[in-house]
Amino acid sequence: MPTYSYRCESCGNEFEKFQMITARPLRTCPVCGKKELKRLIGTGAGIIFKGSGFYQTDYRSESYKKAEKSEKMTTTKDTAKKEPETKSKEPKPVKKDKSTLH
Repeated sequence: MPTYSYRCESCGNEFEKFQMITARPLRTCPVCGKKELKRLIGTGAGIIFKGSGFYQTDYRSESYKKAEKSEKMTTTKDTAKKEPETKSKEPKPVKKDKSTLH
């Protein structure tokens, strides 16, 4: 429910009233009692959107979603690739030459 601003043309009283959108504008001033009350045009409060359906990405086409999914799959595969394994050769045991031993 919005808050409306009012001003009495007769006495100059200004106030705000929290009303339903479907409610009729007030006409009688609560201070002087004259029927010269006017509803003012104001900027109002900001609208707060909650829930799904308010973002551009909520309405993407199916072809866009499929292309995005395949792109993610490709990126995941590229990062998951292992580097080529090099065959590691274990060093051969060194034979001890009996002649070098003292």
